[in-house]
Amino acid sequence: MKRFVLFVVSLLFFTITAVCQLSISEMFTENRKTPMGLDEPHPRFSWIIDSDQRQVLQTAYEIKVGENAEDLEPGRAIYWSTGRVSSSQSVHVPYTGQPLEPGTRYYWQVRVWDNRGNVSDWSSVSWWQTGLMANSGWEADWISTAQNDDGNVSYFRKEFILEPGREIEKATAYLTAKGLYEARLNGERVGDAYLTPGWTSYNKRIQYQAYDIKDLVRDGRNTIGIILGEGWYSGRISRNVYGSETALLAQLIVEYADGETTLITSDGTWSVSNGPLRSSSIYDGEIYDSEKEMTGWDEPGFDDSSWAYADVKDYSFDNIVHTINEPVRKHEELKPLDVFITPGGDTIVDFGQNLVGWVSLSAAGGRGDTVILSHAEVLDKQGNFYTENLRGAKQRNIYILNGNDQVLEPCFSWQGFRYVKVQGLKRMPRGDDMTAIVLYSDMDQTGEFYTSDSDINRLQDNIVWSQKGNFLDVPTDCPQRDERLGWTGDAQVFCSTAAFNMN
Repeated sequence: MKRFVLFVVSLLFFTITAVCQLSISEMFTENRKTPMGLDEPHPRFSWIIDSDQRQVLQTAYEIKVGENAEDLEPGRAIYWSTGRVSSSQSVHVPYTGQPLEPGTRYYWQVRVWDNRGNVSDWSSVSWWQTGLMANSGWEADWISTAQNDDGNVSYFRKEFILEPGREIEKATAYLTAKGLYEARLNGERVGDAYLTPGWTSYNKRIQYQAYDIKDLVRDGRNTIGIILGEGWYSGRISRNVYGSETALLAQLIVEYADGETTLITSDGTWSVSNGPLRSSSIYDGEIYDSEKEMTGWDEPGFDDSSWAYADVKDYSFDNIVHTINEPVRKHEELKPLDVFITPGGDTIVDFGQNLVGWVSLSAAGGRGDTVILSHAEVLDKQGNFYTENLRGAKQRNIYILNGNDQVLEPCFSWQGFRYVKVQGLKRMPRGDDMTAIVLYSDMDQTGEFYTSDSDINRLQDNIVWSQKGNFLDVPTDCPQRDERLGWTGDAQVFCSTAAFNMN
């Protein structure tokens, strides 16, 4: 009898445990996790359900949205709720509540019911932050410089003061450019995205990015510094397509706990100058002169009295849109597989894998020494460095050293390569001197394919690496020669495989 009771109790325990294993594992707003800068007035929510049982289907859901995470706690007044909705839909459920405010962070949770009568706990709290909402919130000016030559790079800076002793609730930077930008605040890089704002049909739309800068601003004096290059907007890759003059748009909003705000915008009071990055071209690479480095240019107190004032441009705001695509980020890092001398006498570093990105170089040399890194995918039949397939693209980064130990890498250019020819180092490069950093759009891997045949597995690996190399903001045809264009025929042939491999 005791054994029977124990069996029933055990069975009941395991049944209850199994019933409770319904949960929400991932949450997305407009297909992204915790996105910033959404101008969509009716953002769509998606989620993934987890269960330890088979054939579990969602039969209903409930979503609630709050202006603070605390608003989602039981018994609190919430901003919007769907109530219990009988539906299996878990992808792109639209927000249909009251109008959203610009520059505001909203928090949301979801719970679901399944076809076995179970209800999940409320999910963890996710959030999204609205942007400037249909460009109505832009108060900044487009700014540029008269020094807009091919490959030219400009450095912009602006000092501003935040009143000491005031509690900062939130601080956001909204940035975009006709060209490519890298932003710095008080000496620190803003965000981990590269090649922003990305490649669009600029005459029709220019994406802007929103960044949380609360941890970067401080009481008293602050400095925003932005480097601006030609990127896809001008230069050889798109000459006479969009425009020849790069420009910058920046707006920083600091919100205090008492509800007041401080606004910092790009305008004619910003200073602009040339700097150590003398030129940058997507096809040809970069020239960086360390002897012209401006220590502290992106921090308060730097003497910019010799700099010019930025030119204000009367450009339209009608084509500015919030960011839709995944940003380009750094991913894998590869160390050299081999270093050798070719039959032709060149010093070659072999990374063992064809990749797209750039090389981070640790260099120590004399002041004024010039180091040249040239990039190629293959060697010729004799084992020599081969670049004829690059056609007119130089794919070369040139660094002029300042005599100190340095770590150098590009800013607005990238290369497709396996082999790097090194010129100008006073000694043979060592493995610790160089690291290949792989760049591609921040795609989650969703599919894998393995067989018992190593050659087929290698083919699949090559396909994945090719996708990484050619999904750099837009799907391109090649990452190395003077093309790198978004041919839709190539994408059409590959799209089903791409969707299998990556999200």
